[in-house]
Amino acid sequence: MTYCVAISLEAGLVFISDSRTNAGVDNVNTYSKMYGFGIPGERQFVLLCSGNLATTQGVVAQIKRDIKQSMPINLMTIGHISDAADYIGEISRIQQEKNTGGGAHYEASFIIGGQISGSRPKTYLVYPQGNHITTSHGTPYLQIGESKYGKPILDRILNTKSSLETATLCGLVSMDSTMRSNLSVGPPIEVTIYEADSLVPGRYHRFQEDSEYLRELKRAWDKSLKAAFKKLPPVSWSSNWDMKQDDESSEVSN
Repeated sequence: MTYCVAISLEAGLVFISDSRTNAGVDNVNTYSKMYGFGIPGERQFVLLCSGNLATTQGVVAQIKRDIKQSMPINLMTIGHISDAADYIGEISRIQQEKNTGGGAHYEASFIIGGQISGSRPKTYLVYPQGNHITTSHGTPYLQIGESKYGKPILDRILNTKSSLETATLCGLVSMDSTMRSNLSVGPPIEVTIYEADSLVPGRYHRFQEDSEYLRELKRAWDKSLKAAFKKLPPVSWSSNWDMKQDDESSEVSN
């Protein structure tokens, strides 16, 4: 299983991914799911991958071949981030069909994000079918893989004006929540923080399983959640509160 998230802000972009691809009792494998491409001063891209490993590796290998062979259409020649999403979607569909006949077992999803000189930073989620979506003002993030456990914190905290620091911390808490609920998602955790208009590779961090920072983040988040839970209004108050609201509604109607 996989969990990747990309956050699109006015200040830039944040990408976070886990690295676990198999989590059997005695067989744990890890592969990076984050790839960077670019030309300093002209364009920068980050690609996140989820799904069948053979398909995702085939897509990344084809992207690299197209760049190396200076093909007419490649990540170094396309004019818009949406064109990059179309390009990746087409390669993905070809790889899914190659020697397999396609099918759900070979599906893969991608997030491509970055910036081309003269345009704003953008992120796109590319579905296995090749079509794609982007972020919105109300939902400034995209997820692939095991997305449900890490979604609540993103919805509660993030908006397009959030700082890169806030978004990175929020994304790491989202990753921690996912790892807590699904053992098939796990370290190393990779993070890339891209500042808008910099057009250089973003700041990159890789947190290993024994990372003291990840342990401290987990401890602090658990402690804060438990403290917040203890401050919730007791259920015993609910009847009095709801009765009061009903009485007020009746007075207004009369």
